[in-house]
Amino acid sequence: MDDITRIFTSWPAAIPKKATVVTTMGDNVPFDDFMLTKDLVLLIRPQPDAQGTRRVIMKLSNIASIRIADAIDPERFTAMGFQKNTAITAARPVASS
Repeated sequence: MDDITRIFTSWPAAIPKKATVVTTMGDNVPFDDFMLTKDLVLLIRPQPDAQGTRRVIMKLSNIASIRIADAIDPERFTAMGFQKNTAITAARPVASS
């Protein structure tokens, strides 16, 4: 399971499902809810786009990033698999020059 899929499948109830997906093509898709299949995500837009689109279905592999504007305590993201910097740094080998 890739990281984007893991984030969507483990999205905790303590974090509102309100964010913006940035696709691999550079498109921004704001959403306030979503649904998943194994390989796809259905993003539910809070407002229609210029063409009137309220729902967007895309491959999870086409998502480059997820932007969350709400000020959320970083500890809430541990449910998505995130760890404090110190734990990651200690586990990562140091590159030699």
